This record gives sequence, structure tokens and C-alpha cells, in this order.
Amino acid sequence: MKTKPVLCNADVKAILDAAQIFALQQKWAVTISVVDDGGHLLGLVRLDDAAPISAQISPAKARTAALGRRESKIYEDTINGGRYSFLSAPGLEGMLEGGVPIIVDATVVGAVGVSGVKSNEDVEIALAGIAALNL
Repeated sequence: MKTKPVLCNADVKAILDAAQIFALQQKWAVTISVVDDGGHLLGLVRLDDAAPISAQISPAKARTAALGRRESKIYEDTINGGRYSFLSAPGLEGMLEGGVPIIVDATVVGAVGVSGVKSNEDVEIALAGIAALNL
């Protein structure tokens, strides 16, 4: 039987706190989500003035990154490249840039999804959160 690392509550809190601090420093109103490797929501924070829809988009981006084991941007690029049939992929609703997997020892243990600003800025926030784990 294999063993694998998993996110604990302290990890989720560290990610959310670091991502929130980074977003606030930039004055970006976003929603930040953390999911486990199965795409299950472990934590979410919606900053003041973040659009209500971002609370749905953020966990969807995270879920897509966790289940796909890659950044959600890859799916957006695939679709924008003309492979529209990918829109019917089951279980993937957040095929937009802003979902970043959390990788520990070559294993995806979860993902962070951010929604509310430009997609590349969403990624910056997600990476700032992941950096708090000192991987």
C-alpha cells in the first residue's frame, strides 16, 4: 500500500492567510479556495467587495486543478486553441486560469483556486498562498 502526504487544517489556514495577505497588499478583492486532492473544499475566504460569483468560480478552479493534476489554465488554453469538445469534460467546471495544484514530493495533494481579478493575478495570489507551505 502506498502512502501520500495530505493537507491538514494548519496547511489550509497557512495557505488562505498568506494568499489573503498578498491579495490585500495588492488591493485585490477576490475569493480564495483550497481543496484536497479529490477536489473537496477545505477552506474558502471571500474578501470584502469580491463579486458574489467569485465564491463559485474560485472553488471550481481549484477543483479542476486538483482533479486534472495541472493548472486550470491548461484547459482554458486547450479550449481557446479550438478543442471546444473539451467543454463537455465531466466534473470540470472551472476551466479558467486561476487554479494551481499543490504538489508535494511529485504528488498533487490539493489545489488553490482564486477568482476576482485578472487571471494571471489570480495565479499570483494562489502561488503566494502555496508558498506559505515552504515546499
